[in-house]
Amino acid sequence: MNTPTHPTITFIGGGNMASAIVGGLLRQGHPASAIQIVEPWDEQRVKLGQQFPGVAVLPAAGPALRPSDLVVWAVKPQTFKEAATSSQPHLAGALHLSVAAGITSESMAGWLQTQRIVRAMPNTPALVGLGMTGLFARAGASDADRVLVETVVKTTGELVWVASEEQLDAVTAISGSGPAYVFYFLEAMRDAGARMGLPPEVAYQLAVGTFIGASTLAQRSDDPPQTLRERVTSKGGTTYAALTSMEAAGVKVKFEEALFAAQKRAEELGREFGE
Repeated sequence: MNTPTHPTITFIGGGNMASAIVGGLLRQGHPASAIQIVEPWDEQRVKLGQQFPGVAVLPAAGPALRPSDLVVWAVKPQTFKEAATSSQPHLAGALHLSVAAGITSESMAGWLQTQRIVRAMPNTPALVGLGMTGLFARAGASDADRVLVETVVKTTGELVWVASEEQLDAVTAISGSGPAYVFYFLEAMRDAGARMGLPPEVAYQLAVGTFIGASTLAQRSDDPPQTLRERVTSKGGTTYAALTSMEAAGVKVKFEEALFAAQKRAEELGREFGE
């Protein structure tokens, strides 16, 4: 194995999230020779080889895999079991980090025959180094294992640890799926701006800039979001008119219902593909 400062990291699956983490690791100085990716799709394998020179990209887990300190599972939930059971004989002694939605650590422990497992729920802003990842460590993961996971995940943005695995379903609903909610509102703001007479690209620029600015303000402020909202809202003004309209339409209630729907689906994925 490599020295502890440059552990050998194996990615099972080479999609967007794996690419985000690999890119982050390389930018932080992790040597390409200490990274390997298993990707069965020919086209994606060629793309990965071009994107990450020096990183070994293999079509399947097998004897060619070098001993791994950490294995990152970046496969779809419905293919996890098959990938795990076929790869397990070649991954002895490794710490396992899963970014697959819904699949429980209990299922993984059975398939991989180890208790050294950490589950992660990242999100797509990891692609630009601004991700938010929720983490849960199984009891078999040591403090050193947690440090290794943090080192890897921090290359893509921020992270939080949760106390129970069930809380990862809530993380999935809030931040894992969260970027799509932002994009949904950006679409609405762009389209409304266009109907008001603005060029769509101008309306979109205004909307994106507003989300970035408001989020940065919230991040840097010690005040809760309702206080920040109230500072923008003068009774009888334009913001008041918009928020009153949303309240009358039940937008907040419906939005919370949508988050619970996402949480429920995360729970269902674990049951559907975890057996």
